[in-house]
Amino acid sequence: MRRLVFQEYVTLDGYAAGPGGELDLFDTVAEQADDDNLELLESVDTMLLGATTYRLFIGYWPTATDEVIAPKLNALRKVVVSSTLDTAPWGEWEPAEVVTDPIAAVTELKAEDGKDIILWGSISLFQTLLVAGLVDEVQLRVCPLVLGAGKSVFPAGGAAIDLELIEARPWARGGVLLRYQPGN
Repeated sequence: MRRLVFQEYVTLDGYAAGPGGELDLFDTVAEQADDDNLELLESVDTMLLGATTYRLFIGYWPTATDEVIAPKLNALRKVVVSSTLDTAPWGEWEPAEVVTDPIAAVTELKAEDGKDIILWGSISLFQTLLVAGLVDEVQLRVCPLVLGAGKSVFPAGGAAIDLELIEARPWARGGVLLRYQPGN
């Protein structure tokens, strides 16, 4: 069975975006992520995105010729979860498939033959899939920064979710890659 791997840049206090939705906070460790992402992209063949992250990605990745991971990222099968999009073009690359039911779509994707599925960003979608027990690995790229407010990675309220540490890898400039698997 394929695994669903979630990856997100976060601050030390657990925020994936600033109070106004800022994403430029994480430039301090971005260059270190390329090597890890090249390795990760060898183990995945499908990218899952929510509609908001799709809109961010489509404005950059299909034409990002100077990014080392762009060719592999753009060549992935892409699935976008959205209740508002009918189509999801990806520049000159194969367009993304649009699905409306994240639980059903991820259950079907995981049952297919193939490599793992990567979920980048898409915090609301991640939270839904985590609570549903469909996330197999959580990768946090922790930036040495404390915001005090912003968009939290994890859902507020509800039942506690146990995470078991798989790996902790320090990066230069104080960043850390943390890999967890949800506990049973």
